[in-house]
Amino acid sequence: MSIPKKGTRKILVDGETFIWLIRRQATNCQVDYPDGHIHVAVAHASEPGSVLGVITDKLHSQGFILTPIQTVTPKDVAKWIKQAIQLGWIPKKSGRTFQVCVISNSMIKACGAD
Repeated sequence: MSIPKKGTRKILVDGETFIWLIRRQATNCQVDYPDGHIHVAVAHASEPGSVLGVITDKLHSQGFILTPIQTVTPKDVAKWIKQAIQLGWIPKKSGRTFQVCVISNSMIKACGAD
């Protein structure tokens, strides 16, 4: 599986180049509920492999928001890539999407993830 190249941003983490993407249009769940969080997709830039799916603890700007919006920064994405690799994500190895959730500054594998 891969992520579309259009709209991605590049980031260098530990000498490896990755691309990352936040879906521009919110999903129905992200819009309709006050807990619609931003989802980030990450992949290795030059070698196909598994995609990292990050469900952040930051609320989507198009959602039903009662609190101030927090943005996703490249610094956040770099930190999440490093944490996901420590959890077992192998960016250059083909396979299913490696789903993780970010809670505060901690990362856990998403429920049902191998």
